[in-house]
Amino acid sequence: MSTEPDVALASIIDCFRPLFAPESIAVAGASTQGTSAGNRFIRSLKTAGYGGRIYAVHPNAEVIDGIPAFGRIADIPGVVDYAYLTVPAERVESILAATGGKLRFAQVMATNEDGSSEAWEKTLLTLAREMGTRLIGPNCMGSHSPRGGYTFVEGASLSRGRIGIACQSGGLGMDILLRGQNLGLSYSGLVTLGNSIDVEPSDLFEYYLADPGTEVIGMYVEDIKDGRRFLDLARRNRGSKPVVLMVGGLSKAGQKAAVSHTGAMGGGRQAWEALARQTGAILAPNLDAFLDALQVCSLLRPKLEADEPTVTLLGNGGGTSVLATDALDAAGFKLAELQSQAREAYAEIDMPPGASLKNPMDVPASVLKEEEGRLIARLLEVDRRFTSPYATLVHLNLPVLMAYRHVKDLLPNLVQSMLSRVPKNDKSPHTLLILRSDRSDEADDWRRRMRTVALQHRIPTFDELPQAIMALQAYRKYERFLATRSSG
Repeated sequence: MSTEPDVALASIIDCFRPLFAPESIAVAGASTQGTSAGNRFIRSLKTAGYGGRIYAVHPNAEVIDGIPAFGRIADIPGVVDYAYLTVPAERVESILAATGGKLRFAQVMATNEDGSSEAWEKTLLTLAREMGTRLIGPNCMGSHSPRGGYTFVEGASLSRGRIGIACQSGGLGMDILLRGQNLGLSYSGLVTLGNSIDVEPSDLFEYYLADPGTEVIGMYVEDIKDGRRFLDLARRNRGSKPVVLMVGGLSKAGQKAAVSHTGAMGGGRQAWEALARQTGAILAPNLDAFLDALQVCSLLRPKLEADEPTVTLLGNGGGTSVLATDALDAAGFKLAELQSQAREAYAEIDMPPGASLKNPMDVPASVLKEEEGRLIARLLEVDRRFTSPYATLVHLNLPVLMAYRHVKDLLPNLVQSMLSRVPKNDKSPHTLLILRSDRSDEADDWRRRMRTVALQHRIPTFDELPQAIMALQAYRKYERFLATRSSG
């Protein structure tokens, strides 16, 4: 048997090890006053408990923020795996020229705005290649690596996850980290690539495909320089790892903005839609949809059977259910029909009047409070056993339920009893939990607490039903691709 694929995987993983697990980091741009972006990054490394060696690069100082400083990277003992360059554009060349061939990765935050950016970038790339350095950027904000113990975003969790991100926008990279962790997402790595004059999205795509610590791949791209390579990688993946793409510059106006942002000139909408059809990738139209798709891809298990995608809606909110029914229909889903066994089983459950146990199931808070919130588990058990839908969407209007303060532990019991009864196998329905809030501090606090419990049971959570339906629709397309691949 040929070992070439194994050799190729080991090679790409080894190539990016200095970025994702650096044993030494140099910071250029930290000042003796302690106020620059470089100083903030040094403090971030210390706060995170980074276990490797940290050095500063400064023309005069010997110590900055308690770490040794050197005039040039070439003067630092040993090899430097990763350098974080926060210096102005005019100083980047001199730093890259003075590495002595001892720097593996350089991340350049600066951008040149004096009209000579193309020549400047060409010079940087030439210097990096002469010195054997891989260059990230310019015009980016940093990298995030839980396995490496460092991040460029203050407040970002270094909890190790299995979602790998490549992002051609620093601001969006921050949003993906911070908003994503509020949804319970955690990452194997995230790299902001900026103008991508050397390391580009395809490089990270190849790495994440090979990385055993990455199970889901997400990318924000504006410019794919080698479209054939990117497509070949996506085809080679064959859906084995879910890939979620957010593409900037699909419209003429968007392309103009992308050129202004990173100098990018990407493909049109039709090209990306064709790639998604051919490879099983999920196209997300905006940041919320991107994060929601990452969430379902990381938590749900694919269903490959070709059964009709039926859905059960259960929650306290009749009008909400009606609107959701319309949204489900538009997304290609049907409400599951209750058979006689299900109707009989529901009839045997002793509950006060007020609930409509058809589908959608409108169960007001006055009923959900029964058994101190544990009644919902019995309803879901009947749904699973006798209706067996493709998915069950449970929506809870938290402010209404919060009014039943006299019921001991109503909300904790409600979510815990519901989730503990959700079986984890390929035959059980996908279960999605929608936690609706009035955005008061109390309701939002309950939503965060219930989301934490749901994630422990690998249940995706959403703020509103349309978000959940859109995410489920995207995931269904991915499942259909896998089913086609399996039967082909």
